[in-house]
Amino acid sequence: MIKKAVIPIGGEATRLRPLTIETSKGLVRLLNKPILEHSILNLARDGIEEVYLGVKGYVNYASLFDYFREGYWLKKKYGLEHEVRIRYMPRYESTTNGDAVWYTMRYYGIKEPVVVIQGDNIYQLDVQDMYNWHREKNAFMTIALQRVEDVTGFGVAKIDDDYRIEYFVEKPKPEEAPSNLANTGIYILSENFWEFLDELWAKEMRDRKALDFGGEIIPALIEHGYDVYGYPMEGYWFDVGTPERYLNAAMYLLRHLPPEDMDAINVTHDVYMQGKSEMSEGLRREIKERIKRGELLVEGKVLLGRHISIGRDTALEDAVIDNYSMLGKRCEVLHSVVMDRVKMGSNVRIMNSIIGRHVEIGDNVRIVNSVIGDNAVISDNVRMYNVKIWPHEFVERGATLEHYTVRSINVPKR
Repeated sequence: MIKKAVIPIGGEATRLRPLTIETSKGLVRLLNKPILEHSILNLARDGIEEVYLGVKGYVNYASLFDYFREGYWLKKKYGLEHEVRIRYMPRYESTTNGDAVWYTMRYYGIKEPVVVIQGDNIYQLDVQDMYNWHREKNAFMTIALQRVEDVTGFGVAKIDDDYRIEYFVEKPKPEEAPSNLANTGIYILSENFWEFLDELWAKEMRDRKALDFGGEIIPALIEHGYDVYGYPMEGYWFDVGTPERYLNAAMYLLRHLPPEDMDAINVTHDVYMQGKSEMSEGLRREIKERIKRGELLVEGKVLLGRHISIGRDTALEDAVIDNYSMLGKRCEVLHSVVMDRVKMGSNVRIMNSIIGRHVEIGDNVRIVNSVIGDNAVISDNVRMYNVKIWPHEFVERGATLEHYTVRSINVPKR
């Protein structure tokens, strides 16, 4: 049984900006809790007892440590069978996901198999089944492979009949792809994995820290005859490294997860609400009655957080509303995520968009295909189409923005 996991979580997550300007990508909220909490919870339920975070930089370390601490609280919150201990990589200057894992395992003296999960992945996977596959194949390294419809954005595997990986093609054209099996970034490493760095051919890689798994380590291992196998995973998998992928993942999970996996309780068949207190129960009854009376219109799936407020004649369709958010009258939130503590005026329409934390939105605002960073202020009568707003920015009354980015000149040092 495999009991340890390493999650590299360094870097500035530039593709997910503006949501990650001041926030570690692991703490970006998805279905009203941090992305990384989903992964750690899945690992714990699969029998993982120790999780090591390969953190880099102040923002990643400080924010993750302040939230997760040593991880022991997860057992009580989720009713787990065992405690989960979370540890953090010391202040090494890692440059890739591979050397973050290497530094972490070397520092903590880990000499047993580990599972490696990327910090911006959302997935459904039986880790122990993957580990059993790894052992049956006597593999040096095993990579979880997911079938994808569009191969152009992934490393795609060429495998033999036994699922041994012969090579990868990075971001191929559809006609050049050897399969539709993509590298998910989920790996099982053998207990002696890092011994390959003692090989003469690998010393130069180590010296210049050329240890990115996808771009350097895996191709080199395959080239030098190491047994690298693929594992065909059956569950879902999302790389939420861009706002578009984040929103796709949120909508998929909203439609497919049972309410208990979202820490929620049914209000109606398609409306779920979080919170277990007496106050939360009262709010659920109120929301249910308002839906029955037609004061709150709902289509598709909807997830509502704790202590929210929703004005009369508001419509929600495939929407996530996070804790403490306030929506005014006659609003529409369609195929969108509204994070926590957002204050929204009346007659606001949000479509295919992500609204960050603590954002203030005035009256008569339209936001379409856009991403609003934390603590931004959007004044009355604003129109936005395909726009990104950096945190703390102010958009003046009556502005119309199309295909535009509003951002501060200085991005905080991570």
